[in-house]
Amino acid sequence: MIRINLLPHRAEKRRARQIQFIALSVISLALAGLLVGTVQVAINSQISYQERRNEYLKQETAVLDKQIEEIKKLREQTQALLARKNVVEGLQSTRSDVVHLLDQMLRILPDGVYLKTLKQTGTKINLVGYAQSNARISTLMRAVEDSPWLDSPALVEIHAVTAGGSRISEFTLNFNLTKPQDGTPAKPAGAKK
Repeated sequence: MIRINLLPHRAEKRRARQIQFIALSVISLALAGLLVGTVQVAINSQISYQERRNEYLKQETAVLDKQIEEIKKLREQTQALLARKNVVEGLQSTRSDVVHLLDQMLRILPDGVYLKTLKQTGTKINLVGYAQSNARISTLMRAVEDSPWLDSPALVEIHAVTAGGSRISEFTLNFNLTKPQDGTPAKPAGAKK
């Protein structure tokens, strides 16, 4: 006997496949939603973490900017103090120069030469004086050249004047104040070598 199945098996298979498709679609959508939600949460957490880091860096940058300003002020103060120190050291090192100048002038000034003014500007010395003769001025210039503390004598002018009823020469002489190069104490100018 032949059996004929009149039940709609194809429709049932189709319905089962549709139910299976819908179930798989719902599961896929749920998994996709879960995946998108997880990625969104991960990205938001990374963004908030980076924003916290940026805020921390801004705060630290502000602190460092204040410290940089303080360092600049300290450097300016240090430079000012160093400049003052250099001025004081310069004054300290040249403090004895006037003593050496006057000592050398006492040693090298020949008889018959009288000083009117002695002016120092840095290491430049300007001397105005009177001499009984031009030969005495030449002797003074040679003594300046031979002195270990003085050098480069240059006669600016010389002219005759009358003072106290006698005729004398008024002269202007420029020279430099130097320090002995070898560090030995200065010997009197005019002393035998």
